Order: sequence, then C-alpha cells, then structure tokens
Amino acid sequence: MKSFKVTDFNAPLTEIDEPTPQPFGKQVLIKVKAAGVCHSDLHIWEGGYDLGHGRKPLSLKDRGVSLPRTMGHESAGEIVAFGPDVTEAEKGGLKVGDVALVYPWIGCGKCATCLAGDENMCLKPASLGVYCDGGYADHMTVPHPRHLIDLKGLDPVTTAPYACSGVTTYSALKKVEKDFDTPIVIFGAGGLGLMALSLLKAMGGKGAIVVDIDARKREAALEAGALAAVDGKAPDALEQLNKAAGEPIRAVIDLVGNAATAQLGFDCLTKGGKLVMVGLFGGGAPWALPLIPIKAVTIQGSYVGNLRETKELLDLVRAKNIAPIPVTPMPLAKANDALHDLQKGQLVGRAVLTP
Repeated sequence: MKSFKVTDFNAPLTEIDEPTPQPFGKQVLIKVKAAGVCHSDLHIWEGGYDLGHGRKPLSLKDRGVSLPRTMGHESAGEIVAFGPDVTEAEKGGLKVGDVALVYPWIGCGKCATCLAGDENMCLKPASLGVYCDGGYADHMTVPHPRHLIDLKGLDPVTTAPYACSGVTTYSALKKVEKDFDTPIVIFGAGGLGLMALSLLKAMGGKGAIVVDIDARKREAALEAGALAAVDGKAPDALEQLNKAAGEPIRAVIDLVGNAATAQLGFDCLTKGGKLVMVGLFGGGAPWALPLIPIKAVTIQGSYVGNLRETKELLDLVRAKNIAPIPVTPMPLAKANDALHDLQKGQLVGRAVLTP
C-alpha cells in the first residue's frame, strides 16, 4: 500500500510503502478512488491554529494528533473486504465492489453524544485523516460499515468533497434556514463557498452575497449564481453589502474565520441576526463586547456535520441533480503539490487526489 504521511509538521509529506492492511473485527477495507485536499489539512500539516491576541498557537499535538499520520478526510472508494465480525445487517446492503463515501467524523461510539448521532461532537474523536489514517493512500480502513454511504452511481471524484466541505456547509446553512427568504452573506468563495451556493439554491434559499478578497474567486462565485460578489478589503465593503442585500441582513456564514471577516460579518448584521463561524483561518475575536447584547446578535460555531446530515446531503444532491463544484484531479504522487497550491491560494474549487 502506498500512502503519503505527515511525518513532521511543516515538512513535505513522506511517501510510504507498506503491506495493505487486512480488515479485522468490524472494519471495512476500501480502495481509495478520490481524496479531497481540504483547508483543514493545511492546519494538520502545519501543526496548529492561530488563536490571535498574542496567544500561543493551538498545537495539534495538544489536541491528540500524533505522527506519522495519513491525512485525507474527504474520501471515497471501492469496498474491497469486510472484517470477519461484520454482519449482513450491519452492511446495510453494501457489498464488495460498491463505491461509497466515507463519513470521517467518528467519535468513541459509546458516549451520550455519539449515541445521539452527533459523533462529530464527541470529546474523544477518532476522525479519519486527523486522529486516524485517512485517504491520502491507495487503500484505507474504515472502522465500521455504518460510516460508508453508497454513492449509487455518483462520481467519487466530485462527490468526495461532500464528506467535509459539503456537510460542513450544509450543516451551517441549516443553522440559518429560517432566514432563507432573505439574502444571506457568505464569506469565502473557495471550495466551501462554491459548495454553499449550490446547496443554498437546492434548499430553496433566495440567494447569497459572497465576500472574497480574490478577484478570481469572486468571479467564480458569480458564475456559480451569487447575487453579488464583494471585495472584503474594499473600504466601502460594508456599504456594498447593504446595497446588494437591499434589506436588513439577518444571516452571515463565515467560511474563512479570521479577524477581518468576523468583524465585517458582525458589522453587516441587523439586530437579532446570526453569525455562523465555520472557518479556521485563525486570529482573535474582534467584536466589541457591548455590541453583542445591544444588537442581540447570535454568534454560533459550526463544526462539520453529523452522519445523518451527510446522508441527507447526498439525497439532496441526487434529488436536485446539484452540479458539483469545480475540482482539479491530481495523482496521489502530487499530494505535496496540492497542499502547496492550496496554501498559496492558487486553487479554485477543490483539488482531489486520485490514487
């Protein structure tokens, strides 16, 4: 089995050749057909998050991420073998040869949070590609068949990003669903932003105004159906947002998550509005505390999504025939190049490794 692992933070991925694992217990072995390269992978690769305000960066080692680690939490592949303890009922109709999306946000499986179906919120996470090895490889093991969702003919290369960017934006959009009759504001026109535009339309939303500092990405957002696209660095960005909305802005989704986007997102909200923070770019909270109660604004974090939402998302993709976001397929051997391109902001849409 060939894989590309983080063996040291901020260092090139290391190509590893080792025997292909055989599934044991309830595991499932898949042959990877696609692995999306996500912005979160940059944080894993770099080893931490910028917390701003002069604080020490949040170390991934402190969060329990150990090396070496095969990244890749947006994975899809062909089922090769089931572990000996997997029952027919647990397969849920899946069989060897089926192509499935891997749900990566796995928890301990035993706590009240996991048993309620919210494994992504587990305090003892075992997320694939983060705490356990993921899809930057030609094969990977999945702990249990319940974490596999049959693609039923969907293209694994364009569908793989739904495991993170898709369900992340879907879950965030559901948090502002009551405001879909008004234009919402979305910060970031990368893979998540373009995904959000497609999903918002499919979910019946009026539309979105997209904010990005990259002219190419703003153009991509307009081509994807954005109502308007605003340069976040423009001195009159706030005025442009209000003009484009034409009415009070009640919902903002920040897919970037730095001090500048958080501040502009907060400023453009009307009283009683909601700011959903998704992005992990880094920095410190910029808001003046008295204005939070004065504006009665809700600031809510949104972290990926649960298995139920991921299944809902794929059903929505099929039912509405949602067009995929732009993807750039790259061979597995180009994993380092894909990370560098993403780090430099040179990708529009998503790079997807195709082992």
